[in-house]
Amino acid sequence: MSQAPGAQPSPPSVYHERQRLELCAVHALNNVLQQQLFSQEAADEICKRAAFPRVPSSTLATPTTRLAPDSRLNPHRSLLGTGNYDVNVIMAALQGLGLAAVWWDRRRPLSQLALPQVLGLILNLPSPVSLGLLSLPLRRRHWVALRQVDGIYYNLDSKLRAPEALGDEDGVRAFLATALAQGLCEVLLVVTKEVEEKGCWLRTD
Repeated sequence: MSQAPGAQPSPPSVYHERQRLELCAVHALNNVLQQQLFSQEAADEICKRAAFPRVPSSTLATPTTRLAPDSRLNPHRSLLGTGNYDVNVIMAALQGLGLAAVWWDRRRPLSQLALPQVLGLILNLPSPVSLGLLSLPLRRRHWVALRQVDGIYYNLDSKLRAPEALGDEDGVRAFLATALAQGLCEVLLVVTKEVEEKGCWLRTD
């Protein structure tokens, strides 16, 4: 069936998980990968592994310790068992798929970010806390995925009712610039191992 003259094409099918419990890290992983590959159970299992080094979530800097396989008070998730996973779980999950998470140095100009080489982005930023309709004067860390689908970049924040179109590369750079300017925002680039090893996620010209 042909479209009527002047009609807009149907929007692409964009996978978008909505927020449940404190599972924003799981949602961000699935949203950036555009399919349901991870669950709360899978994330909990990653928390128990001893082979992956821990990265301090405050800085995303050099790994210093290991995940706690037998600890009931696991430092990589909520004490209540409702999620709230840290960056180590995200990095381990991506590694298990042959992917990598590269920390973006905020001191670099965003013009050096080679977006065509990047599968997607995962942001860690402060988010307001609400109790029903009541907003509390508190902020917690929140994971948000950005991903290109059919040439359009989307904000796939699990707290949004639907994906938010950001537009082309200029649109996503503007979104990143705003987020970084507000402070307390970290950006992870989701790339293939080959891109990570070659460093071609960074423009040098």
